Amino acid sequence: MAVWDDIFSGEDKEVYERAGYARKMGFGKKPGLLIVDITYPFVGEKKPVLESVKRFPQSAGEYGWKAVENVAKLLPIARSKKLPIFYVDRQYNRVIRKFSQDSAEAPEMGQKERGHNIVKEIAPIKGEVIIYKEGASAFFGTNLMSLLNPLGLDTLLICGGTTSGCVRSTVVDAAQYSFYVGIIADCCYDRIQLSHKASLFDMNRYGDVISLEEALEYISAV
Repeated sequence: MAVWDDIFSGEDKEVYERAGYARKMGFGKKPGLLIVDITYPFVGEKKPVLESVKRFPQSAGEYGWKAVENVAKLLPIARSKKLPIFYVDRQYNRVIRKFSQDSAEAPEMGQKERGHNIVKEIAPIKGEVIIYKEGASAFFGTNLMSLLNPLGLDTLLICGGTTSGCVRSTVVDAAQYSFYVGIIADCCYDRIQLSHKASLFDMNRYGDVISLEEALEYISAV
């Protein structure tokens, strides 16, 4: 059963299948992992989303933290297979200014002393790269392609938040740069669940929406 099955009618699903969007595109032999905006301002507090948004208006609360847990399961396998791992964060100064106007800073924001807001449970280690962006896509106005090209990657596994925003923009750009794209549904999050499911449905035409289990199976076989 697909993540989006409960929000689309039988007609929508049939149109989707006849258009060819339900087919699997598959992956290449040299993948990298791209973790988009799993940061304290957007994940928020470990509470139901309606509680989390009281302090962090653009956060996802429990939905964000579930994605954090799944990415934490993914990272050890990716690192053991020496996959190139890239993190994406919003431009540091702009993020702090924006969120300091909207809400109080969480205690965990001490992470910003290291120049980023990435959640510590899945934070980068030595040798892993942080891409700073000012727009939605990890590719827009950044040097990401100049880092990916020399590595000869043919596949990008993408996770993070929000599914309907920065993840979606990044997935579309990755496909347009001719990468095979895997969207790991269990490792993506959104503050609005309708947006989360509908965006996964739409992104499946640009790549393959897969589960954490499928991602781990693919990485293990690389």
